[in-house]
Amino acid sequence: MRFLPVNSNTIMVELSGLAETLALLDSLNMSPIWGIEEIIPAARTLMVRFWPTKISSQQLAAEIGRRDLQERSLATGKRIEIPVHYNGDDLALVAEILGCTVQEVIQQHTENEYTVAFTGFAPGFAYMVSNTSQWNIPRRTTPRTRIPAGAVALAGEFSSIYPQMSPGGWQIIGLTTERMWDLSRSSPALLQPGYRVNFRDAGHRSATISLPETSGSHIAVPVSVTSCHLEILSVGLQTLFQDLGRVGQAKLGISESGAMDKSALRSANRIVGNSSDRACLEIVQGGFKAIAHGQMLIAMTGAPCPIEITTSSGEIFRVNAYQPIDLNDGDEISLGTPVAGMRSYLSARGGFTIPAILSSHSFDTLSNIGPAPLKINDKLSVGKTSHCAALSVSETPAFDMPNKEEIVVLDILLGPRTDWFTQESIDLLSKQIWQVTPQSNRIGLRLNGECSLSRVKRQELPSEGTCAGAIQIPASGQPVLFLADHPLTGGYPVIASVADYHLDLAGQIPINAKIRFNPISQFHEIQGSNDLP
Repeated sequence: MRFLPVNSNTIMVELSGLAETLALLDSLNMSPIWGIEEIIPAARTLMVRFWPTKISSQQLAAEIGRRDLQERSLATGKRIEIPVHYNGDDLALVAEILGCTVQEVIQQHTENEYTVAFTGFAPGFAYMVSNTSQWNIPRRTTPRTRIPAGAVALAGEFSSIYPQMSPGGWQIIGLTTERMWDLSRSSPALLQPGYRVNFRDAGHRSATISLPETSGSHIAVPVSVTSCHLEILSVGLQTLFQDLGRVGQAKLGISESGAMDKSALRSANRIVGNSSDRACLEIVQGGFKAIAHGQMLIAMTGAPCPIEITTSSGEIFRVNAYQPIDLNDGDEISLGTPVAGMRSYLSARGGFTIPAILSSHSFDTLSNIGPAPLKINDKLSVGKTSHCAALSVSETPAFDMPNKEEIVVLDILLGPRTDWFTQESIDLLSKQIWQVTPQSNRIGLRLNGECSLSRVKRQELPSEGTCAGAIQIPASGQPVLFLADHPLTGGYPVIASVADYHLDLAGQIPINAKIRFNPISQFHEIQGSNDLP
């Protein structure tokens, strides 16, 4: 095993292959180590998130290093049968690659039993392997831009089913009407790690299959049935419901998401007397406008922008952020463009009454899960609260909001794949100034620098877990800084990660601003230690 640093509360365990990875995952699930928060398995790595106050990275490496990788748990997971219409566009090509007939491909695929090794790429996308299969199918040279939901596909040693329409480079051998992801089920993901899967030949059918009607991955904002609500007049560039995110949903293939600036969200809630984790509106670059129906108390935090109140009688006045704002019936609130930062947060005393999806009210723009983005004419019901709920009158921004004219310095920790890059590239990462491009969003900041980063190791990296703050280097050599809605796994090496305490700052960096990375640690493998803290 190799133990590689990711950030202050996450390490990467690298193993020789999938068999060892699954053996270690079994061991950690059967006999958990005190202090581990979450494990994200991949093809030959486990990304382990832990509580530093309970166990150190060195102690964790020592504990994991003692596990026996030769023994697998005898426990078997739930068995699922998937009917498949074997008529995929790549079926004949797969037969050619394997040197057999199409019927022999179908026969082998249906006779093998598969186990879900891990999930990722999209909610409900399960990477399945078979102990009796020796297939190693190359991905398509040019990925398809559109693969239908229900497509049964092969890549490398894995078999999987696309849960939703998306681009992809796997070889398509068939289609199924089984729905991999459905929020109307108590367990939305049909396939989860450890499940056993058998494929059944359902006969030939048209290449186009319509999946049955079911609930989607997001919900519409409910129309208010109470007298106290906000009616949306303008949403600006984008307005979303966000809270602190979905923790512990990795087994479903879902990352945390949540507010890009969690310190601003907490402040907005405290100002109006809510618990600090209540859902707020995350407003991108101002332009938001709403009218109050009933009396309510709100607050604005985050990116500073002009806040204007127009009363029902036509009187106009301005108010400040980071203080309680009393709205009367008929008052209209509008936000101008921020002078710095990217995202502002609007809270309402009593909170917005919207249902949670998988334990959170956040909308994840990558997986399309959560309350739908707001639109004009939406009516947001505001809940009631105890009159004893205390307001905070001393909230201030956690940091100076970044603007386009300054260079924003972000502290980083090197790893886990720093040694995949040349020493010149490692030096360039911190010495070069990186500009935020317009292609940036909640998934990540796409950066551009004068010189690209080049690699020492040029082989393909099997998909492995990623975290918020990861600085991934794709083939272009220009970094992508993953943010709140990042994919759970990624296939490009991560050279470093932004320190946790600078993630909120990163979430406020505007387009065209400049970034300099400041390494606060050197890259080195983690050596196990049995010493007590």
